[in-house]
Amino acid sequence: MPRHVARRDPRAHWVLLLLGLLLLLAALTVNGLVTGLTGGSGPSTAPTAPAPKEAADGGPVLRLDRPEPVSRRMPDRTVALTFDDGPDPEWTPRLLDVLRRHHAHATFFVVGSRVNQHPELVRRILDEGHELGSHTFSHTDIATVPRWRADLELSLTRKAVAAATGWEVTLLRAPFSSTTPTLTATQYEALRNAAGSGHVAVLADRDAKDWQRPGVPAIVRAATPEPGRGAVVLMHDGGGDRGQTVAAVDQLLTGLSKQGYRFTTVSEGIDAPPSTVPAGVGTRVSGYALRATQTAAGWTAATMDALLAVALVLGIARLAVQVACAQAHVRRARRPRGPRPVVGAPVSVIVPAYNEAANIAATVRSLVSSDYPALEVIVVDDGSNDGTADIVERMGLRGVRVIRQANAGKPAALNTGIRAARAALLVLVDGDTVFQPDTVHRLVQAFADPTVGAISGNTKVANRRRLLGRWQHLEYVIGFNLDRRMYDVLECMPTIPGAIGAFRREVLLAVGGVPSDTLAEDSDLTMKVLRAGWRVVYEETAIAWTEAPSSLRQLWRQRYRWCYGTMQAMWKHRHALREPGAGGKLGRRGLPYVTVFQIVLPLAAPAVDVYAVYGLLFLPWSTLVLAWTGLLLLQGLTAAYALRLDRERYGPLWTLPLQQLVYRQVMYLVVVQSAVTAVIGNRLRWQRMARTGEAAALVGVGVRPGQPV
Repeated sequence: MPRHVARRDPRAHWVLLLLGLLLLLAALTVNGLVTGLTGGSGPSTAPTAPAPKEAADGGPVLRLDRPEPVSRRMPDRTVALTFDDGPDPEWTPRLLDVLRRHHAHATFFVVGSRVNQHPELVRRILDEGHELGSHTFSHTDIATVPRWRADLELSLTRKAVAAATGWEVTLLRAPFSSTTPTLTATQYEALRNAAGSGHVAVLADRDAKDWQRPGVPAIVRAATPEPGRGAVVLMHDGGGDRGQTVAAVDQLLTGLSKQGYRFTTVSEGIDAPPSTVPAGVGTRVSGYALRATQTAAGWTAATMDALLAVALVLGIARLAVQVACAQAHVRRARRPRGPRPVVGAPVSVIVPAYNEAANIAATVRSLVSSDYPALEVIVVDDGSNDGTADIVERMGLRGVRVIRQANAGKPAALNTGIRAARAALLVLVDGDTVFQPDTVHRLVQAFADPTVGAISGNTKVANRRRLLGRWQHLEYVIGFNLDRRMYDVLECMPTIPGAIGAFRREVLLAVGGVPSDTLAEDSDLTMKVLRAGWRVVYEETAIAWTEAPSSLRQLWRQRYRWCYGTMQAMWKHRHALREPGAGGKLGRRGLPYVTVFQIVLPLAAPAVDVYAVYGLLFLPWSTLVLAWTGLLLLQGLTAAYALRLDRERYGPLWTLPLQQLVYRQVMYLVVVQSAVTAVIGNRLRWQRMARTGEAAALVGVGVRPGQPV
């Protein structure tokens, strides 16, 4: 039904959204690499040949930029303590304190990503006379990764150190390397490649294996060189609890110093020039950019973690409230009651129709077949060009009136019917909806309470034999009807669906009829009724069968209108937030709920999906499978509970996993499109769904709850 002259829907935001999601994925990927979520690249477990004999039998300091390897050893009674995996904010300062107390120097092989996290510690290392070396950027085994990745790891580490200190490092200890006899051919080749960029390899004579935390005495024994000999000792200042390492270093320095040992850096020990060289301006600037990128990536990951935590808490809280309210609603609606007034006052059913030839006959026939005793049916033809009015007139049914008008939109058609209605109780029905014989009777019984101004019925999807129909069926049962039970209990119903709703005539006249200034006139009208001080309730047994969109294109058009119109209605009634009574309950309960769960969280959903892709790249598959299974189990239990409440079969539950992969994305992209349209001030035209007549064909007249559809 045409309503507004609209500009073309905005599209540039899709490009911006895609770019934003790609940037988010890139930031999360950077964070995954630098924080070691993959553990870097672990050591190869494949069998490999040993390194050349001249390297394996030589000293731990290897210069490999020449045809033949050149190795050096520590002089007698000279120990070069070396520490890998730092800097660590807890253990590196404690080790530096021990070294300073003993007037000893050491060499720290730092991980580039941790240098960016703690640049002040790297500066302290140099300021106190110690030496720096590279331990790659993300603790990656450079023997198991492609050459370009190994070169990048070393280059990034040099840039990180340059930004933190103004110097570049040339010493290198490859992760997962140890003593020279254990050096493999692949590790040797990786070190030769690294020599091409100016790196000198440093292995060890003594591996303390302190990362195993075998106890302080065991670490001291493993780190102690043979009597009178010198050694390069491998230990760690990061990567875990290094309390035993700190204590062992203290004992080692105390004991060996008494035996005449000196503790120095690797370069000083072999009488080589300083291993650090001044960094160029370009290298330092690149290092600053690298640190900024890593910091931003860390903030992004932390924000996403917080977002997911909040979403999880909100989701669990929502489910708990829904279930609690649904139980309360069921107890209230189904408990045995004593005698109460039976509402039998005349009812006028108003059917606005625009090109409803596919379904209108079934709709009208289902209404006149109602077992309600005093019923008139008013079909308002809103300028149809498919013979809708002619079909109804040819039916010649008693109690049915047809009113023709020029096309003016659904709200105008409803208002025409309201003015023409004779009864004090009005039921508004869409032209593609089929009632059961008892629907009208069950729908209006709540009017026995004089405080009730409007009643929502229970809308069900008729055309659910295809996959898309099943998804919408689950959505109606899980989301729409569970929510309506909750809204009823909390007295903040924001929407009576256009497919089935009952109103007091006096209420509609008091609020000015059906509004036409939003595209969700059903939500707009319901909010007006609440703000006028009336109660709005939900009647689960008043069932209406409606035809849902049968293609993704039609689904998009329908939900786009619904979502955009809901945003309009919420903005229009935002002042309900500070009102008393029923309007205040809408403003302080209903509107915040809709804002969070129908707008804010769907807008965040694309980022959540990117986080899921990030998880596929970096998180253990066992964790992902457990999380995905847990989520599906929770959703499945919720769906089963909702189906049970609505007396529906459990068969469609098998489509739930597929719904998460396709349908969910369509729904949140609709919210994105609607939000952008609202923000830029575009006017959305009426998005009418093409009818196929499936509701009429599948349901017919006289269907009762629980019957197969």
